[in-house]
Amino acid sequence: MSFSIGIDLGGTNIKAALVDTASARTLATLSKTTRDGEFDGNTPRFALTVREIVHEFEAQAGQKLRVGLSAPGLANPEGHCIDWMPGRMHGLEKFAWSAFLERDCRVLNDAHAALLGEVWAGAAKDTQDAFMLTLGTGVGGAIWSGGRLLKGKIGRAGHLGHITIDANAACDDFNTPGSLEAAIGNQTIAQRGEGRYVSTLALLDAFSAGDKHAAKVWLTSVRHLAAAVASLINVLDPEVVIIGGGIATGAGERLFAPLQQALTGFEWRPGGHQARIVPAQLGDSAGCLGSVFNLLQHS
Repeated sequence: MSFSIGIDLGGTNIKAALVDTASARTLATLSKTTRDGEFDGNTPRFALTVREIVHEFEAQAGQKLRVGLSAPGLANPEGHCIDWMPGRMHGLEKFAWSAFLERDCRVLNDAHAALLGEVWAGAAKDTQDAFMLTLGTGVGGAIWSGGRLLKGKIGRAGHLGHITIDANAACDDFNTPGSLEAAIGNQTIAQRGEGRYVSTLALLDAFSAGDKHAAKVWLTSVRHLAAAVASLINVLDPEVVIIGGGIATGAGERLFAPLQQALTGFEWRPGGHQARIVPAQLGDSAGCLGSVFNLLQHS
C-alpha cells in the first residue's frame, strides 16, 4: 500500500490526512490549532505543528512519506512555497517546506487544492472541465480545464470571487468593483442586509421564516451569483460547476433551487447542453486530498 500525507494549513486550524494514494482513501485524520502569529525563534509555530503531524503519521505508516500541503496565498510555480500571503499567516511567505521537513513537499494554494480533491475523489471525479466556487466569508474559486488545473503566470488564476458583477459599485479588497465576493460573501452581509442580520445563516433563517426583506436580500444575492456562474460557463465551458463553502453547506436547497431557476434565464445552452451545478462533496477533507493529488501529479 502506498501512503502520502495531505496537509491543509488554514488560518485557524491545520487539517491533515494520511491517504492511501492508490484508492484516494483517507486512513487517518488530525486537526490542530494553527496559532498564527506565534513563533519559536524564527520558526512559525504552525510549521512545527505540521512537522509533528508528519512524524505522527509516519510512525503509523512505518515509513518516510511525501507531503502535499495547501495554504492561503499564491504558490510559486515550482510548488516549493507560498510566494505571496500578506497580512496574516505570518512567516508563511517564502517558507521552504521541503528543507524544513527534510522530505519532498509540494505546496499549493488552498482553493486550488480543494478543487483537486473534488476532481480526484468528489463532485468532479472523471471530468475534464469544471470550476468551483466556495462561498464563505469571501468567495474563493479554482478552475479545472482540459484535465489540468489552471494556475496562470503567478498562481493567481481561479480567483473567481473577484470578478465584476456591477462596475459602478465600490471596490473590494482586491480593487475589483462590484465583485461576486461583495455580492454574496458573508463579510458584506451587514451592508447588504441593512444591519438586520449578523451572518448569512441568520439571513437564511429569516428567509425560511417568510421574512420578505430577507427574501429580497437573499434572492438578489443568488441572482448575482447566477449571473456570475452563467458568465463563467461562457468563458470556461465546464461539464460541472461545484458550489461549496460554509454558506452553500448551510443553505442547501435554499441556494441551489433559486440558483437553478435564475440560471434557466441566464445560461447559454447551445443544442440544449446544460452545465451541471452540484454541491461540493468532500467538505473539510477536500484540501488534504487535493494536496495529495497534486503531489501525485509531480511524482
